[in-house]
Amino acid sequence: MADSFMGKAATMEIPINSNGETLAEDDSLEQAAKIQWTLDEKDLQQVMVSGPNLNETSVVSGGYGGPAGGIIPTSSIKGPAIRFNPQYVDRRSPPAPNYLRMKSRGLGVGLVSSQSADRMITNQNQTGQTFTGSGMHHSNSNQNMSVEEANRGVAVEKLDSVKKWGINTYKCTKQMFSERFGRGSRTVDLELEAQIDVLRDTKRKYESVLRLTSALTSHFYNMVQTQQALGDTFADLSQKSPELRDEFGYNAETQKLLCRNGEALLGAINFFVSSINTLVNKTMEDTLMTIKLYEAARLEFDAYRADLEELSLGPRDAATMVRIEVSQQQYQVQRDKYERLRSDVTIKLKFLEENKVKVMHKQLLLFHNAISAYFAGNQQQLEQTLRQFNVKLKPPGSDKPSWLEES
Repeated sequence: MADSFMGKAATMEIPINSNGETLAEDDSLEQAAKIQWTLDEKDLQQVMVSGPNLNETSVVSGGYGGPAGGIIPTSSIKGPAIRFNPQYVDRRSPPAPNYLRMKSRGLGVGLVSSQSADRMITNQNQTGQTFTGSGMHHSNSNQNMSVEEANRGVAVEKLDSVKKWGINTYKCTKQMFSERFGRGSRTVDLELEAQIDVLRDTKRKYESVLRLTSALTSHFYNMVQTQQALGDTFADLSQKSPELRDEFGYNAETQKLLCRNGEALLGAINFFVSSINTLVNKTMEDTLMTIKLYEAARLEFDAYRADLEELSLGPRDAATMVRIEVSQQQYQVQRDKYERLRSDVTIKLKFLEENKVKVMHKQLLLFHNAISAYFAGNQQQLEQTLRQFNVKLKPPGSDKPSWLEES
């Protein structure tokens, strides 16, 4: 009965309106196809449980709807029964899509209306579901190829940089040993080299001044602390010794006055040390770093210059001419770098000299006036010197940790 129903459904006409859409019969055909699919599944399960009844089976040699003469009886064919495993079927056979309805007995393919197919495609586009096919495979392969090409490009760049660094290091090392053993020539700027030597010698002497003044500051700080402790002891003894109250009191006042003046002088010396430290370890050091870059550029320039001269003295074949052209370009690059750094060094040396004179003039005058006023006992002149050079003294006890830090 089911076969006759599907045969009728397969041969009936599908009415289509003027817009190309199927009419209401399409829904009835879909419903009939669903019923037929359910019946076919039940028949398949029955065959898988009890085994095929080959005595009642016939093979159709013609197509669908062919003549009866094409039927071949198979009553003599017998076969073993097959045990049905529903879990295996459920696991191996995915559910059939709604838009594909097939007939399990090989009699034909169910009809699919264009309206149903369009509705299914629209739903899939809205839910974001896509079919897995060759397009996704090509996109994944293209993405993998692009990642591999990017990694290969990074590796090639690193390899090129290491190669260039190795060639440059080899040439510079060769030039350095040639200069040291007197076999190679070097570019010399006599005036600039003399200024660099003077700067290095000046830096060594200023470092010595900085070291000595730092030691003076440390010793003088200890002396001021000792004077303060001694004044406190004299003041305490003047209270406990009535017969020597005046003598202990005079000495206590003197030590306290010396302590105040010592703190003022200590502030002036600390200001002097701080300014010298900035000049030596920041300003001069910055200029010396530029000088180191200049010397490295000079060595590279001489190395590439020697390489170009060596190639120029050799044979002039095609390969050598290409190497000479490349070497000429590298030589020009190193020459521009060398001249630029030489100009930077010249400018920095000029500004450093002007800054050094200005700073040292002020600091040496401060140091002289403060020392003279302190040892002369002229407290007013000492305070005036501090005001003149804008030296701010730390309040007493500022170096001691707070009670929060002590706890």
